Amino acid sequence: MNVLLTGGAGFIGSHVAEGLVKRGDRVTVLDCFDTFYDPAIKRRTAARLTSLGVMFVEGDLRNVADVEKAFAAAGQGAGVIHLAARAGVRPSIAQPLLYSEVNVDGTTNMLEAARKAKASRFVFASSSSVYGARSNAPFSEDDRIDRPVSPYAATKIAGEMLCATFAHLYGLETCALRFFTVYGPRQRPDLAIAKFARLIGRNETVPFFGDGKSARDYTFVDDTVRGVIAALDHRWPQFEVLNLGGSRPVTLSDLVSGIEKALGQKAKLDHQPDQPGDVPLTCAATEKAERLLGWKATTPIDQGLARFAEWFKTADADGWK
Repeated sequence: MNVLLTGGAGFIGSHVAEGLVKRGDRVTVLDCFDTFYDPAIKRRTAARLTSLGVMFVEGDLRNVADVEKAFAAAGQGAGVIHLAARAGVRPSIAQPLLYSEVNVDGTTNMLEAARKAKASRFVFASSSSVYGARSNAPFSEDDRIDRPVSPYAATKIAGEMLCATFAHLYGLETCALRFFTVYGPRQRPDLAIAKFARLIGRNETVPFFGDGKSARDYTFVDDTVRGVIAALDHRWPQFEVLNLGGSRPVTLSDLVSGIEKALGQKAKLDHQPDQPGDVPLTCAATEKAERLLGWKATTPIDQGLARFAEWFKTADADGWK
């Protein structure tokens, strides 16, 4: 299959690219190598993927010409996996306009180009953040999502609605995958597990927000990749939303303990108040993904952290550490 993958130089995207190449797909990546974190990290990843046969088109989702160039490189009828976005809940509070431009306008550009190119499928990366601040678990795809608590979450809701609209108007086969706190080798340096590991390794204090009882449904990246590729292969008669999560929430306190164990080093905690935009709990109901895709997360948090730590201990120090 010919596949156009956006954000392929990033954390999840690079793992998806590897999975697609491994099974013989022809992969074209659209990535702008933005400065959200050190672009050199992404360029090193891109160089390695290029050596595997992945084609890169450097361009911005907000630029229609760049998007059309990427679709031309991928070819008519390609499957689309749209992972690229301006990421992060807390930064979106400071830059809501930027998040809207990239995540909403950029997704609109991608959908319109996919329609014109007669894309076979459109898989959109959404987020568990769309569920807002709630304490009842697990979170089901049928739950209300009209109470986002960050601009980032709002842009992901908008992206889902745009996918639904293009499916309705043009018959574009689309699905939105709500990712639940993906982690693993090459995790973005700003995300908790990577950040905590870096600070612990330097023997520096770790920011610890709240009382440690907030919980996240951590999903190992290999499990997420399996779900993304299964969604690409599935025939979608109409727009669908699926959770991709581990369904086993882990508290912040237990996460830190797990990272300490995996690294063999104790953390120095800097206790701080809860942060605006953070939610107390995420927990995925995954029966729908199991039924439609035969997908279920299989990596327990202790095994996932051990695999992350194994990579982290040997990772290039430049940027990661």
